[in-house]
Amino acid sequence: MLTNGHLERTVIDWIPGMPPIKLGDMSSFVRTTDPDDFGLRFNEEEANNCTKANALILNTFDELEADVLAALRAEYARIYTIGPLGTLLNHAADAIGGGLSLWKQDTECLAWLDTQQPRSAVYVNFGSLTVMTPERLAEFAWGIAATGCPFLFVVRENLVPGGPAALPPEFVVETDGRRCLATWCSQEQVLRHPAVGCFLTHSGWNSKCESVASGVPMVCWPVFADQYINRKYACESWDVGLRLDEEVRREQVTAQVKQVMESEEMRQDAARWKAKAEQAARLGGSSYKNLQSMVEVIRSFASDSKKAEA
Repeated sequence: MLTNGHLERTVIDWIPGMPPIKLGDMSSFVRTTDPDDFGLRFNEEEANNCTKANALILNTFDELEADVLAALRAEYARIYTIGPLGTLLNHAADAIGGGLSLWKQDTECLAWLDTQQPRSAVYVNFGSLTVMTPERLAEFAWGIAATGCPFLFVVRENLVPGGPAALPPEFVVETDGRRCLATWCSQEQVLRHPAVGCFLTHSGWNSKCESVASGVPMVCWPVFADQYINRKYACESWDVGLRLDEEVRREQVTAQVKQVMESEEMRQDAARWKAKAEQAARLGGSSYKNLQSMVEVIRSFASDSKKAEA
């Protein structure tokens, strides 16, 4: 069994392209002591499959992970960084309607955000897979309420037994008039809304990319998989996030959210990353060029296939 002390004390400093990292910040899939663990074996298999691929397509951009990408490019002939993917594909998504999410979305929250002051609101969303107990949800709820900030709280129907109805009735009454509850939303639109000043997130990669691309600093509470590494980069490499302990305490939730909301330095760092993300995704940027190159290669494959059939 891996104790919290062991996870914090053990430092891994031999991964190419990565800074020294505590075991506790590694993917939960590789922290198991069971050699037959499904997650560990699955990740091992997928990593080995990558070595057989003609190319790797990654939802990131060059400046965001320069050292890691340099190490990967030393091993793989073709790597296409085409992120932030949402930024790059926004126009196409608008053309077909509905955006990239497959979930039913609540658009009323955008109208609610329109009534809030710039950078005044906290956005809370734990992604599409996270689940928690009603007790933990209550700690988050009261912690957010104590900040005094207006907030948009996404509570999926399957986030907790009972869905949004599991929120403490006293919390619902006390925060009336300064909160919006939704079961899902268009996250990119929410993060790009000028009223949003902080994102309380599970630290999934898509959420991290969307937050960086929108210039919104974060409070990070990872649950499993790569979310721990994503948190480390957000908080220590990009300087756009603060950590929450695994055991949720309402007092810490309040303190970390307020610190993010009040930090001009963190807001400036987030704005710089937003500018870099936009530069990568716009016409002539690195991600834009990589997408063009990838399409050209795919077209060449199709052309070669037709010639072979002729």
